[in-house]
Amino acid sequence: MKKSLIAMSLCSLSGLAAAQSSVTMYGTVDAGIVRESGGVAGKITKLTGGVEGGSRLGFRGSEDLGGGMKAIFALEMGLASDTGASGQGGVLFGRQALVGLQSKAGTVTAGRQYTPLFLAMNSVDPFQSLSTAGSAANLMSNAGIRMNNTVKYAMPDTMGFSGEVAYGLGEVAGNSDAGRHIGANAGYTSGPLSLKFGYANVNNIPVGAAPISKGRTAMLGATYDFGPAKAALAYSTNRGTVNINNTINPNGKADSRDILLGVTVPLGAHTLRASVIDKKDRAGTRRGADQWGVGYSYYLSKRTDVYLAYASIDNDVAAGATGFYTVGNATEVGSGNRAFNLGLRHNF
Repeated sequence: MKKSLIAMSLCSLSGLAAAQSSVTMYGTVDAGIVRESGGVAGKITKLTGGVEGGSRLGFRGSEDLGGGMKAIFALEMGLASDTGASGQGGVLFGRQALVGLQSKAGTVTAGRQYTPLFLAMNSVDPFQSLSTAGSAANLMSNAGIRMNNTVKYAMPDTMGFSGEVAYGLGEVAGNSDAGRHIGANAGYTSGPLSLKFGYANVNNIPVGAAPISKGRTAMLGATYDFGPAKAALAYSTNRGTVNINNTINPNGKADSRDILLGVTVPLGAHTLRASVIDKKDRAGTRRGADQWGVGYSYYLSKRTDVYLAYASIDNDVAAGATGFYTVGNATEVGSGNRAFNLGLRHNF
């Protein structure tokens, strides 16, 4: 009888623990044909693993600690579905690696995380930042997609308001400013209207005699859902050496502003999207550019879609001479100022 009671107690405790904790495996497999032209080396056609969305495998979970508090974690690795290689330069969990606490007062996380500016831009851009050809990230700085060594606080959504602040430690001995990254965003949603602000301040002073690279970017964006279509508008300013196409702008006096106009049109299983972006160089170095892009997705199911996209960039003289602004996709910066994408994406 005692053994039966002990067994029942252990089973009850095991069931309680299972109910309080959860771990989910998820991912994306994406592959597409990319045709690029306008580059110095000429035209190229390739199969790219991760065009509309970077292919990935991830794990996330939570544990109920009681009193309305949860422990949370996320580990997410990138991979190239065309070759099977690891993404993000071979870093094991290069997309995300974080642990944190979540409560009614908000969420605090620590680790490798998405930058607040990238998340803000991603919510406004019809193509989403670092997606198919036409992505705003081709011209508009996100000051880096992810931050290492980062502590982030995200407030709970309250009456339509949301926001987060993040600080990435540079971890350079004797210089607390070197390598540090500060980011923040704020948002407000009311019915069909959504407003978003994003900010980044990056100080990548390297150790040794290499040139200083630092910059600031601020973006204000809005979307309005009319029902048949959702309109998007964004304005950003960039000062100092900023991050574009995932590379550091070699022009140390960079000073520019960007304007984006876009639209998304859902038609049942079909989605149309388009945008135009104007980058104005205000430093007198003739490094401006204009981009237009169009895209189409057909959803075979809630988790699987086929996509098409095309974008073209008209570089100013100085930018064009170096091929500075190129049409990229979710995993590549691109080699030319024109690109066509055709692919398939499956989420699980």
